[in-house]
Amino acid sequence: MVANLAEKHFISEADYLEGEKISDIKHEYIDGEVYAMAGASRKHNIVSANIARLFGNHLENTPCATFIADLKVKAEGDFYYPDVLVACNDDEGDDYYTDSPIIIIEVLSKSTRRRDKVTKMNAYRTIPELKEYVLIEQNQVDVEVCRRSNNWFSEHYFLGDEVTFESIDLTLSVESIYQRVNNEDMQDYLQKLQSEKTES
Repeated sequence: MVANLAEKHFISEADYLEGEKISDIKHEYIDGEVYAMAGASRKHNIVSANIARLFGNHLENTPCATFIADLKVKAEGDFYYPDVLVACNDDEGDDYYTDSPIIIIEVLSKSTRRRDKVTKMNAYRTIPELKEYVLIEQNQVDVEVCRRSNNWFSEHYFLGDEVTFESIDLTLSVESIYQRVNNEDMQDYLQKLQSEKTES
């Protein structure tokens, strides 16, 4: 989601958490400052919804739950709203945030890319339970997976590839992640598949 950097105020963690409960606008809390979150694009929402649906279906009847957009993550005293996250055995924690996600997904945009790739990456890596951090482009097809088991090294997946999310033991095709996303890569890929089908 897009952060409005102009609208920021220094407040305490307690005041931030209480304020978020009654605010009509979501804010992230970084180094004592709040950043208002703006709306996301259609592509962003479709990718997030695809991931949340696929994860949620896979995790049905398990101790793990999938959350989309509205549950905060606490990392090093800061609070973020990931696009999608999975937390397990977390029922006894706070109703409004978790500090123990096992996987976090962020869908990138021009305005959030640097924060997602640098600020959030550095913060999320301090969460002991976190096993994977995933960054997904919306305007092109590129799924970047950083795994604790691989020292947070970036691995990229493209159309025709399958991605295994080790933290939840789920393998998905890149195509399924981008289903119904209207970007140039997907248009070219679907056209190619249609041509191959016609020729056969």
